Amino acid sequence: MNNKVALITGSSSGIGRTTALTFARNGFGVIINHLNDREQAEQVLKEVQNAGSQGLVIQADVSKSDEAKHMMDVAVEEFGHIDVLVNNAGITRDQLMVRLSDEDWLQVINTNLNGAFYCSRAAVKYMMKKRYGRIINISSVVGISGNAGQTNYAAAKSGLLGLTFSIAHEYGRRGINANAVAPGYIQSNMTAKLSPEQTEKIKSGIAVGRLGTSDDIAGVIAFLASPAADYINGQVIRVDGGLSGL
Repeated sequence: MNNKVALITGSSSGIGRTTALTFARNGFGVIINHLNDREQAEQVLKEVQNAGSQGLVIQADVSKSDEAKHMMDVAVEEFGHIDVLVNNAGITRDQLMVRLSDEDWLQVINTNLNGAFYCSRAAVKYMMKKRYGRIINISSVVGISGNAGQTNYAAAKSGLLGLTFSIAHEYGRRGINANAVAPGYIQSNMTAKLSPEQTEKIKSGIAVGRLGTSDDIAGVIAFLASPAADYINGQVIRVDGGLSGL
């Protein structure tokens, strides 16, 4: 995987950070994207460099088309090409639908879905020149089955699946594969807010009996970016420990 370059959106923390470091350990050049976490992004850059890989930090709001395009232009100017795009950036604004404001609906759709579209559109233009590319969209089990209090998040994550399938159809013959990863409940700042009782209830519905980790997700992302997954295209890999009820 040496000489390959991966850009991971929202990679200053969580799954994005772990994915960036996993790619670095596999010999990728890594572009770290953040919105307003410069300090954390710079720390990830140090860890990428300590793993022996080149890295670059780019601040960009992926929900804005011009910023997403500029990020890709800067990445290619620096590295010469881009091989893998991981659309990981995402936010939540949870609320029951009748109480959900227009602003909270649009913020989640704009970041989680529109952002992936803007980044993919910009990246594909460069990938087509090389006739090689891997686009990996981070969806969610909520995007497959829905969830109360998350109509905005579920709609965006479900939309990512349609985006994935369509990219696979449009660009598969040009050497560009698109796949999605659908995580279940992952240890994160969001799940840390759950009460012990809520956490235990969730665990009881997971076959393996635990929450997932960012490493569980990053490993699957790295696989989809590897030569071992060259014949996998337009697929959704559910990584949820055997979650029931969703």
